[in-house]
Amino acid sequence: MGGESVAQRAPKSDYPLRAPKPVGQMISGIYKERIAQFYAGGQWEHNNLRAMMNEGVVSGEPHVKLSVWDAPDQTRPTFDDAVSHEFKETSVGSWFGPSWTTHWFKVVLKVPEDLLDKHLLELHWDGNNEGLVWTEDGNPLQGLTGGGERVEWILPESFRDGREHTIYIEMACNGMFGNAAGGDAIQPPDPNKYFQLSRAEIVAVNPDARQLYIDIWIIGDAAREFPSDSWEQHKALNICNKIIDTFELGNKDSLKACRTIAEDYLGPNVNSAKVYDTGKEALVFGIGHCHIDSCWLWPFAETKRKVARSWSNQCDLMDRYPELNFACSQAQQYKWLKQLYPYVFERVKKKVAEGRFHPIGGSWVEHDTNMPSGESLVRQFLYGQRFYEGNFGKRCQTFWLPDTFGYSSQLPQLCRLSGMTRFFTQKLSWNNINKFPHTTFNWISLDGSQVICHMPPTETYTADAHFGDVKRSMSQHKSLDQDATSLLVFGKGDGGGGPTWEHIEKLRRCRGIADTVGLLPRVHMGNSVDDFFDALERKASSLTTWYGELYFEFHRGTYTTQANNKRNNRKSEIVLRDVELLAALTSLKNKSYKYPKKDIDDMWESVLLCQFHDCLPGSSIEMCYDDSNKIYAELFETAGRILKDISKALGVSEVKSTTIDNGIALNTLPWHRKALVDISANEAAVACGTGPLLNLRAFKTSDKSPTVTLHKSSEGVFILENNQLKVEVKAGCITSLFDKSTEREVIPKGQKANQYVIFDDKPLYWQAWDVEVYHLDTREELSCGETKAHEEKDHRVSVVTETKISNKSHIETIITLSAAIDGEQSYVEITSKVVWHETMRFLKVEFPVDVRNTEASYETQFGVVKRPTHYNTSWDMAKFEVCCHKFADLSEHGYGVSILNDSKYGFATVGSLMRLSLLRSPKAPDANADMGTHHIRWAILPHGGSLGPTTVRKAYEFNNPLKLLSMSSDDNSSVARSILTAAEPPVYLTPNSDQSLVLDTIKRGEDDEDISHGDLPAKDGRSVVLRIYESLGGRGRGTVATTWNVDKVTKTNLLEDDLEEVSLKDGKFAIDLRPFEVATYKLHLA
Repeated sequence: MGGESVAQRAPKSDYPLRAPKPVGQMISGIYKERIAQFYAGGQWEHNNLRAMMNEGVVSGEPHVKLSVWDAPDQTRPTFDDAVSHEFKETSVGSWFGPSWTTHWFKVVLKVPEDLLDKHLLELHWDGNNEGLVWTEDGNPLQGLTGGGERVEWILPESFRDGREHTIYIEMACNGMFGNAAGGDAIQPPDPNKYFQLSRAEIVAVNPDARQLYIDIWIIGDAAREFPSDSWEQHKALNICNKIIDTFELGNKDSLKACRTIAEDYLGPNVNSAKVYDTGKEALVFGIGHCHIDSCWLWPFAETKRKVARSWSNQCDLMDRYPELNFACSQAQQYKWLKQLYPYVFERVKKKVAEGRFHPIGGSWVEHDTNMPSGESLVRQFLYGQRFYEGNFGKRCQTFWLPDTFGYSSQLPQLCRLSGMTRFFTQKLSWNNINKFPHTTFNWISLDGSQVICHMPPTETYTADAHFGDVKRSMSQHKSLDQDATSLLVFGKGDGGGGPTWEHIEKLRRCRGIADTVGLLPRVHMGNSVDDFFDALERKASSLTTWYGELYFEFHRGTYTTQANNKRNNRKSEIVLRDVELLAALTSLKNKSYKYPKKDIDDMWESVLLCQFHDCLPGSSIEMCYDDSNKIYAELFETAGRILKDISKALGVSEVKSTTIDNGIALNTLPWHRKALVDISANEAAVACGTGPLLNLRAFKTSDKSPTVTLHKSSEGVFILENNQLKVEVKAGCITSLFDKSTEREVIPKGQKANQYVIFDDKPLYWQAWDVEVYHLDTREELSCGETKAHEEKDHRVSVVTETKISNKSHIETIITLSAAIDGEQSYVEITSKVVWHETMRFLKVEFPVDVRNTEASYETQFGVVKRPTHYNTSWDMAKFEVCCHKFADLSEHGYGVSILNDSKYGFATVGSLMRLSLLRSPKAPDANADMGTHHIRWAILPHGGSLGPTTVRKAYEFNNPLKLLSMSSDDNSSVARSILTAAEPPVYLTPNSDQSLVLDTIKRGEDDEDISHGDLPAKDGRSVVLRIYESLGGRGRGTVATTWNVDKVTKTNLLEDDLEEVSLKDGKFAIDLRPFEVATYKLHLA
């Protein structure tokens, strides 16, 4: 059959035939802006989510009674002292101050009956400054930040009984970032700042409203920050608007409904740590952190309180958030906590034992790494690791230094020798010329040692745990080819504080988004920094490499700012070296003398503290330098007392003048010395020999053949001449420096060395920190006055010149040439007295030399770093100001010139022009930085051949002049005589050893049974520790000889753990060092 039609049954559908109404496309921008309005303050806060945040608020009596005791002046009394005084009634709205004062509040709380059963009760206290909550019996509980941040303290369950309960709050009259006037935090502190107590109230918090606030904050961030061409962004926008439309003011059930909507984007587990238990692979690892500058915009004393406030906060958060792991560095701060806040220290120790609170870093403080000596860097690790081991039972594996202004090329080697294989920083993200190209890489030291370095892609160590921080952990990652993981280091910092509950809640939601919706990198909480690096180490062979220093292209002015502080650093390092050497020798020579280990430890801890990365660089407020001046004064006083005790035990005494027969010279350097020593106002003798005490010989000269001369060749022009050098000085500048031994003129024709130059010094913002490249365009030569004869002695001649800088500032310069000593390279010494009262100007001194090389050499810790003398690339030009230690050198094949200094660190070499930085005059954060009188020494050292041992040794000698002593008349003089008459010194490198080897440190073993001091147990026996390094970049072979009765020799790490036994025969052992290797040997005494 055919032709008939069959009816087709349509599929059943609810789709309407006709459109019921017009529907428009969501106007994305408007709907995004609407989100913030939902929780904003101002005109909306009584009609949006904010209006439902609290279920009840009470303040004033009878529920919040306030009384106060004002501590006198700027004292910071203990709890027991404070509560012993009479408290006077006070109230919200009262003002307290001035800056840096302390006020103790007695707070009597009584929860009203209608709030007793509320889920979450908090005290909200806002003094607009920092504070610390104490129990009635004197236990510190939690820090308060003020200014609307971290103002809440959760009331204990015991307070829910309707009775009065007392707490105390210690108010510090400073903000988290000190007391700067106005809104610019780095300006000098306002000494008369006052703070208003704006809130003191019991609050019943609505938990659903608080949680919804975090929900929509993070989903709103997804709507704002996800790409507009992604469905994830559009869904976030829809969810937010659906929440806003569902919310009903005053309806608590609507809050729960809104939170249910949020789950569609966040997932169901964001209310607890279960959100991290999905088993899915994470790429971003969150770690709580609290960077506390040991001083900066506040003094050291305030830091001690910041530590207690901040770390109490973290212990409290850990009790509420099981996923929180917290890492914090600086052994000094742990020691302060142990000494001043034992209750908090015990809380921290408990969390450390639980594996939640992680001491990290391995160093005493987060120190500068540009200017401390090599031995200072060693002691940062030695004292830091010993404290951690002694108090927490383990050493650190990760060197943690997020905020320091550049990183020495020897740090990887020193880290490895201190038990650390990892390094964390982020400061190079601040470079203002070139972008550092790596996130995770192997960093290689001068000697070839390596550590894994990670710089977080978020480019901060104080992340607020925002959605964007998690997102940037991937989008700004520069090492994705090798490894895609990263650390997210979050928490309030610099001024302390650490993570807040909001940070942790936000990260829970970020994880929920990653697992539920995707697109956002998956963040994980609950692991440690060591866990993160453990995984990286398994991939180490595939990581890129970076050789040499991590030069920071910013904050170059810190090599020069606060000159007196830098001078104290150099001098303290030298005196500690002397003290340890002489005390070690004396303790083994004179049984009645005991090695002063505690004093030495105290002095080292003082030096290490002042090397903190805002103290030594000169970027702190004036109060910090008042503190450091006192610290250094105490150190020098202690060192002086110890050296007097040593002199007495050796039978010698330091004198200003003596005779050749009765005089001797004190030498603390490890090689043969031959040098002039003044024995009276007009006489000198020659000290010659090896060892700590040197005999004096007559200095021979005559009228017929003087060893050094001074004559005036024309008006204002003088010639200083010895057997090696001929120097012409005109108007304070050196117009000719002729090297007789090589018949070579050092100064290019028509140019002037020792020329003072001054520059305008107005950086873009960071005054004490920065000098910008454009300052070089403002160079101005200073004109000197007439040069005059100053000194004309048989062994030394000099001329003096006055230089006017301005009506407020001037320089007196003495140029000196001493008689040349056979076998010793002569140099021209310059001593300056600078009266300095300038504003934003930079004083330098220049040395044009007739030497050509595309690289100059600068002494660094335990070695030399080479840097370009040209501006071929932006990376080269970025190094227009660099750091050096005791010398900088420009050499070509066969010849070179070194500039030595006694207290300076800033330098530049451009082409053939060498330039030593002398003084800056920034006005923030210290308005008086560097104002006053400065005494500075430097020297011009010409030398045959390229850079070699001559420069290294002369730089040491320039900083370690021989000291004049005389024999005592008592019985102890026999000790000195035995040293003088000994055929060889107690320990030394034999003459056939490579001269590039430097025996830099001689000290007693840390744990020797007769001197041990500290938290670690003593070990049987006595020992002497030697630190030797190769200084010039070649293989260093030699022999160490000793006259002590040595049982065995071991090579150790910097922590003095034995690594291997070294063959010892007839009191000698051979050493073989890699280029720039730092080697430590322990002589175990029989």
